[in-house]
Amino acid sequence: MNKLLRFVLSPLSLVLLLIVAQPAKAQNNPYADDKRLHFGFSLGMDFLSYGVEEASDSLQLVQHGTIYHARTSNMGMGFSVGFIADLRLTRYLSLRLCPGMHFGERTLTYKNETIPDNEIKGVACPNNKPSVLSLPIDIPLYLKWSSEREVNCRPFVTLGGGVSFDLGRSKEKVILQKTMDYFFEVGIGCDVYFPWFKLAPELRYRLGFNNMLTPIADCEKEDWSLSAEDYFYTNALSRLTNQQISLVFNFE
Repeated sequence: MNKLLRFVLSPLSLVLLLIVAQPAKAQNNPYADDKRLHFGFSLGMDFLSYGVEEASDSLQLVQHGTIYHARTSNMGMGFSVGFIADLRLTRYLSLRLCPGMHFGERTLTYKNETIPDNEIKGVACPNNKPSVLSLPIDIPLYLKWSSEREVNCRPFVTLGGGVSFDLGRSKEKVILQKTMDYFFEVGIGCDVYFPWFKLAPELRYRLGFNNMLTPIADCEKEDWSLSAEDYFYTNALSRLTNQQISLVFNFE
């Protein structure tokens, strides 16, 4: 958690310094918010994890006399690039379409519980922290509510959701995921006005709705080549949901 705070707060501190360094009386780009429609792009840092629910029958991974249960998801890092189309609805409200692509990795941790050797059944699994590559393309739609502009700063909040298609899905993965997800997202940020553009740092939280876990039975119907690890890692879970925190820099 401390590492996460350092990663998030360091860029935000830099942005705050840029805001403070601007002349107090000079209003940059005064007509930037009068455009009916404008475009931009975004760059972001992502912190990825799963919401994990263990299988009710507690199917286990067995390795060297130890049972492993799917308990937690470690937070992994990634980055994103995106496109922005902003339609002004009122003075304070706008509709934003922000398709983008993310690159990152999520890691699951299987906690262990030692058992006697004579109770071991099954095949040993060599790794109790499998990683899953994530390459989703998102198509989100947001409502953006902005406050009054104060010189060269204008705080805002965003609320919306969308659909995501993971291009990183592969039959070679240990954890078998579905391709499509639906998500809800909320964000808070501030428009910072410069002479020729707006820079808007934004902190977002995303919660996926879909269970991303592909059941073993479905994989067998599609004739996937399943290893012993695939059975163990997947059967130990009942539900996986995507979770994400992002620090996004919007250039408009």
